Amino acid sequence: MMKCQTVMDILERLAPKKMAEDWDNPGLLAGSPQQEVHKVMTCLDVSIPVVEAAIKESVDMIVAHHPMIFKGVRHLRTDLYDGKMFQMLLSHNIAVYAAHTNLDIAEGGVNDVLAQAVGLEKIESFVITDAEKGFSLGRIGYLPQVKSLDEFVMDVKKGLHISHVRIVRGSNKPVRKVALCSGAGADFVSKAAFKGADVYLTGDVKYHEAQGAVQQGINLIDAGHFGTEFPVVQVLADYLTAEAAKMKKDLEVITDNISQDFFEFC
Repeated sequence: MMKCQTVMDILERLAPKKMAEDWDNPGLLAGSPQQEVHKVMTCLDVSIPVVEAAIKESVDMIVAHHPMIFKGVRHLRTDLYDGKMFQMLLSHNIAVYAAHTNLDIAEGGVNDVLAQAVGLEKIESFVITDAEKGFSLGRIGYLPQVKSLDEFVMDVKKGLHISHVRIVRGSNKPVRKVALCSGAGADFVSKAAFKGADVYLTGDVKYHEAQGAVQQGINLIDAGHFGTEFPVVQVLADYLTAEAAKMKKDLEVITDNISQDFFEFC
């Protein structure tokens, strides 16, 4: 068992809050740094089903990628979704910590996990957020060998454990150089094209962003917001387990195994 603050310190070593974008809200969002933690659950989103699972598993702390609070809370009505969720968390003394854009940017974070999952090597920075400190959203890398777009799509689906992607065929060139940004990174299509990527992998692509990819001659793969980010959930759990072991602390870490992409394909 350890203090919540100690778990937070471990997470800060991986993804310091100072890396986060100004608009973001990472850190401890519920609970106290001084409360005792013996069991942690990692997840992408804090939701009522996730909290219900945490209660069932006697979890003391949830570590999420997406913050459950972004804007000011104007009421805590327990007849509404968020209020009910907060009530469940507080009544069961479950702390909640979020690592969002800081985990996107961090070395070994969401984008590095995504790049490794789809088989990239020689991985470099993509969208620089702080040139002095070398912070970068997204990554650019290379496949070990040239592949067709369809072959790479199969690698993406296998690596991310997803059944479907959306493809924009902006070029008939083979794929070797790949740019990517987890989550909603379609704003960076032009940057991917400018940097000479053969394909850009991200999520949440809209129609005109797809049109722009065609106009700029770059292939585009939309693997979904959930699909491009969920792999970090297991990586976070493995990281916390390993760091606790190094400290000779007794900490059990489990992952959210119930959440799925909101989108279904019919």
